[in-house]
Amino acid sequence: MRPISNNIYLTVINSQAQPPPMPIQDPPKLSFKQRQLQFREKAILDVVNRLLAQKGFDLMTMDEVAAEVGIAKASLYKHFGSKEELAAASMTRLIEQTIEVATSLSESLCALDKLKSIVRWAIQTHLGGTMPLLPSTRSTIQHALLAYPPYMDKLSLLTEHLGRWIGEAQDLGQLSRTLPGEVILYTIFARSCDPVADFLKMGGAFSDAEIVDLLIRTCFDGMTG
Repeated sequence: MRPISNNIYLTVINSQAQPPPMPIQDPPKLSFKQRQLQFREKAILDVVNRLLAQKGFDLMTMDEVAAEVGIAKASLYKHFGSKEELAAASMTRLIEQTIEVATSLSESLCALDKLKSIVRWAIQTHLGGTMPLLPSTRSTIQHALLAYPPYMDKLSLLTEHLGRWIGEAQDLGQLSRTLPGEVILYTIFARSCDPVADFLKMGGAFSDAEIVDLLIRTCFDGMTG
């Protein structure tokens, strides 16, 4: 199996005797105020996801987010200190959702089908208008993402899932062995913001399901088959 990076496939195995597992405890119950804060943050990120998908980062404003959520701008800043932090939180939640999809896939699926399932979900989310899109070259956003530990932790976990499946698919000859793993990984990530999906949808000649299938075919099978 070819590692995508020096630490993606690191697995720590402790061969010594392990202490007995601690009993599972129920999570502490949240107070009414804590539940309110969680509900408000979810509402904020729902709005941010939609605005980032529809308008993009540059056109989205904190005033607009606060107005659409129905809260004062000052209240918004109590949750998120800047537009960059909002974007980082939005991307973190997206990765969390992707991990949930990845971990819910049946173990009976082969590595290639698991990768296709992730791409299918990403394109469907994009077509549904809730895929946050960020400019990849904007330094302020890149800095915000790199400085946001929840994002980096979740990204590392997702990369481990996808990297392992990419390596397995290459070992089985399902994906090209000559392509660096990073190329395949970033190509899969890029499908979540592929403008081809938008162009095909605007054209009206294909249903959403047909667009998803066509993009998966071109992503994994190319254009020569």
